[in-house]
Amino acid sequence: MAQRSVAFGILVAAFLAALPAAPAVARATKFASSSSASASTEHRHAAELRRLDRALTELHAKRDGPPGIAVVVQRGRRLALRSAGVADVRSDAPLGGEDHMRLASVSKAFSGAAALSLVARHRLSLDDTLGKWLPTAPPSWSAITLAELLHHTSGIPDFGPTPAFQEALRRSLLSAPPPAQLYSYVAGEGPTFTPGTQYHYSNTDNVLVGLMIEAATGHSYESELQTLVFAPLGLTRTTLPRGAAMPTPLIHGYQVAPPEPAEDVSELFAAGWSWAAGGIVSTPLETNTFVRAYVRGALTDSATHAAQFSFVPGNSEPPGPGTNSAGLALFRYRTPCGTVFGHTGNTPGYTQFMAATADGSRSVVVSVNAQITPRESPARFDELRRIYGLAVCAALT
Repeated sequence: MAQRSVAFGILVAAFLAALPAAPAVARATKFASSSSASASTEHRHAAELRRLDRALTELHAKRDGPPGIAVVVQRGRRLALRSAGVADVRSDAPLGGEDHMRLASVSKAFSGAAALSLVARHRLSLDDTLGKWLPTAPPSWSAITLAELLHHTSGIPDFGPTPAFQEALRRSLLSAPPPAQLYSYVAGEGPTFTPGTQYHYSNTDNVLVGLMIEAATGHSYESELQTLVFAPLGLTRTTLPRGAAMPTPLIHGYQVAPPEPAEDVSELFAAGWSWAAGGIVSTPLETNTFVRAYVRGALTDSATHAAQFSFVPGNSEPPGPGTNSAGLALFRYRTPCGTVFGHTGNTPGYTQFMAATADGSRSVVVSVNAQITPRESPARFDELRRIYGLAVCAALT
């Protein structure tokens, strides 16, 4: 593929962290409703949705804008899907709420959900150390706790930027190594600060969480996700694959680099290269179901849930709306319209944001089928971050 080398460059950046598209018109689909809201509230909510629709249309219409954007907004039982653009530039297929997509670092919330569920069941403790469950890990990491991994305060370096990882990825895009090999790329390095004293976002943290889950249960991380998260929440379209193939129907992910046509990078690399840190595949509607349950503590007990809501200064990667703070596999986003909790993510072809209020009654999911980062496309990311805020306002009205 002529553009694959360009796409690979975007792929590496992500770990550092056809036919013309359909007209740029925002679409709205209402899935459920309730008649209890007042007329004034409905008027305000409708106004917020119109602002959101305009912003979706404007970003999609930009020369370097994404082929498509899907936004789920839910207020109580009222759920709507707003969208602009397409899921597939070849067929002009619209974005659907049950179409599959890569969740990127939103996957870290799933590893958090599985780990915290095991804490509630007394199979793990937030004070458990790497030395207890992963004795083959570097000795300098042995005292690092599960809580520090989930909080990104471990100090363990991110494996993504290392030359060894990048070269291994380059040689074998479609076939990932065993998960334990992912942390081996930084196994020769000690923590970059005293664990628990600073915040530093690291993909390595969540890979180690996945391996601790396997060690504590004797089962694969994938099977524990099914038992602890997917099955209880009825997530039948959510998976953690090891390979590159994506299920259908699919929101195709694109590399957008004008003047070249958008390149489909949906299946550019195997999900196993990010595993517990970024490999989950889901849909906009199931991501919405998950975040509502996750934030309200449906998968854990009250004490563990309270510990999860201990926040330190720190942005998600990429940043979410408003002022960001980091909890245990969860971020707090304080916006002008109110506070929500969730996670963001980006990977080649996709940028994601999910959030819900503390009680899980109001929620948003924003899914973009292009990678938009503050580093590579700051202007477009500012617009996207504004969309995050508008979606939150529409949900919290």
